[in-house]
Amino acid sequence: GSRIVLARRSPTSFAWRAARSVHHAPRIALVDANASDKENAEFDPKKTEFDPKSPLDTTPKFDEIAAGAAVEGSAALQLGKEPGTCDPYDPKSAEFCMDDSEKETDLKRRLRLGVLFFLWYFLNTAYNIGNKLVLTAFPMPWTAATWELFFGFPYVFFLWSTGLRKTPKLSFNSIKLLAPSGILLAGTHVGGVISFGLGAISFTHVLKATEPVWSALISAVFFREFLPLPVYASLVPIIAGVGLASVKELSFSWMSFIAGTGSAVTSAAKAILSKKVLDGKPLGENLTPANMFAILSIIGFIAITPVALLLEPPKAAAAAWSAALANGYTNLELFGLMSVSGFLYYIYNEVAFLALAEVAPVTHAVTNTVKRVVIILASIIVFKTTITPLGAVGSAVTILGALMYGLAKNKYK
Repeated sequence: GSRIVLARRSPTSFAWRAARSVHHAPRIALVDANASDKENAEFDPKKTEFDPKSPLDTTPKFDEIAAGAAVEGSAALQLGKEPGTCDPYDPKSAEFCMDDSEKETDLKRRLRLGVLFFLWYFLNTAYNIGNKLVLTAFPMPWTAATWELFFGFPYVFFLWSTGLRKTPKLSFNSIKLLAPSGILLAGTHVGGVISFGLGAISFTHVLKATEPVWSALISAVFFREFLPLPVYASLVPIIAGVGLASVKELSFSWMSFIAGTGSAVTSAAKAILSKKVLDGKPLGENLTPANMFAILSIIGFIAITPVALLLEPPKAAAAAWSAALANGYTNLELFGLMSVSGFLYYIYNEVAFLALAEVAPVTHAVTNTVKRVVIILASIIVFKTTITPLGAVGSAVTILGALMYGLAKNKYK
């Protein structure tokens, strides 16, 4: 309820005051420096004369003025609003009345984003745990990754065929433009799955957090785009943290390290390629974030299937399936694990696309960092992963470095 007084010198002897404000914003009174104290006194909307109190008065007199908003004929009452939600200095004016519809819309958006981010975290964590269970029972990462890319198709085709979601319409040229992004999406996925299968989930996510390092390197080497020094400085903790985490990682394997790092590299390349090639180009109709992920998943599945069949032919997959049955799993359990894992992979990515499409880069960086922390902690609890103090420090430093990079890049962009 504080008021700001601005003096105005004028050849006239009258006082002009602007006392309109938005709800609890500071009250502003513009007064004539040559006028008398009585003329410059605080204005009471219910009186035609001035009150001899100072414009800077913060006593209950202001409450009396604000109560004018509840008088008969006030804008608040006419609009069916709570008394006091319009300008207390000019209660018959609706200029500064709060717009309930806008307030409601903003509240709905916040609630919607809150639900989306909760689902993203929950589904992503569930997928990581489910995927690890699949690879423990059926250690065929290429086959599992290919199946997970495929499993979203029945879901999205059902939505398109029933009209519950508009079907995307693309030209062949648009598909060619999207093909590299789809292939890189598949590479990101299979790299993560391989790393999950050969090491701890927590270590894989530490490796995935190195994506900013590769993003900066790819931009500099291939596009000659360089970042400000503070942004490069934020990469140091990421590199140092991975080094610390790797030295004392109890489940360390070079194949897990290479696959996890490869997942980060392809993810960085996909983000840069999408920005360079796709931004601003009309690719087709109904390309919502959810439909875009569906298209990229289809392209990725088509690209990865021949490679999976070459590296893990049907004979090898059948032998691994038989071994799982010999270890006590049933056909139903194996199929259920792979189906749930595939469905969770597709749904969590779709939710992530929806959530991140509506937030600023800083929010994106922060929420992505929190997501990694949640997944790492959840995996350590569920699988009782042993982590050394040095490994924990290295993981924390890497995750913090990734956050610092996101914030620094947004500040110096």
